[in-house]
Amino acid sequence: METWPELHKAVKEAVKSLSTGTGSTMVAADLSCSSGPNTLLVISEVMSTVRACVRDMPGAMEVQFFLNDLPGNDFNLVFRSLEKLHSSVAVEAALAAAAPCYVAGLPGSMYTRIFPCEIVHLFHSSHCLIWRSKVPEDLSNGTHVNAGNIYIGKTTAQVVVKLFREQFERDFELFLTLRYKELVSGGRMVLTFAGRKRGEIPMHGGVARVWELLAEALQHLVQKGPVETKKLSSFNMPYYAPSVDEISDFLSQTGMPMMTQMAMLFPILPAVSLIIAKIIRAGIEPLIVNHFGEDILDELFMAYTSILAKDLEKGKAMCPVIVVILKKSKH
Repeated sequence: METWPELHKAVKEAVKSLSTGTGSTMVAADLSCSSGPNTLLVISEVMSTVRACVRDMPGAMEVQFFLNDLPGNDFNLVFRSLEKLHSSVAVEAALAAAAPCYVAGLPGSMYTRIFPCEIVHLFHSSHCLIWRSKVPEDLSNGTHVNAGNIYIGKTTAQVVVKLFREQFERDFELFLTLRYKELVSGGRMVLTFAGRKRGEIPMHGGVARVWELLAEALQHLVQKGPVETKKLSSFNMPYYAPSVDEISDFLSQTGMPMMTQMAMLFPILPAVSLIIAKIIRAGIEPLIVNHFGEDILDELFMAYTSILAKDLEKGKAMCPVIVVILKKSKH
């Protein structure tokens, strides 16, 4: 993955700080880990880096790795998958002995406290901070209506755009405040999320286009009958893709003593509509089922795949990825 170099760098720095006498156990956490194949990839990347760092120091370090997600996540699937990870690690017994890894599941929202104070050396978060804690209240209670859209589209009113942005700012501030308390002095966070280029307005860019096309697929079902207009009108994504400017300005205003680095990557989405549709379905299916019911799923994503295919003919789909590395300043 494009963001691995930044993660490797943060892991090396965390190991370095531990080897100078701050302790022999490194605590790492992957937030919103899900239960797919990428869950174990993060553990593998972190541990391969740790073991490369401590190769000449047998027994010098242990790693406690926490996998966090909402209580509804399939942790049993994750734990069954861990058997494969341990069996592959067994081949490298010498390395494993140098830095054994103990994995535990940790259910809970990333917008609540999930660790005691000053215990975590490394937080990793991949694409979970684009999800809000909830839909903005003035949208969920009907004060404002985002007609025909499920996120920020070309016809979305500026007052609605403002609601999405303000919800992001509240959630991001809460997230940083909670994680700051849980980080050890000198601890690090590696946060990645889909976003927008500098100066790009919310209704432009690859991320907004992805959801705008899904809204078109839902409108197609409204016309055919399976979805009621009022159902579509009341459905909004608990989501916000910030721009580099917004992140930079926000971090400079928090007042928390943290060193910050930022980077922006431009991965190109696979030019196959079926693959993109499957990725989107995997992430949003629970929201669709909860609001519209399960019966529309197959028809919805068939329509979405078709709409995506036509849109991809116009050019490559790009969703900029923002990488933020934060270090808690030492006392």
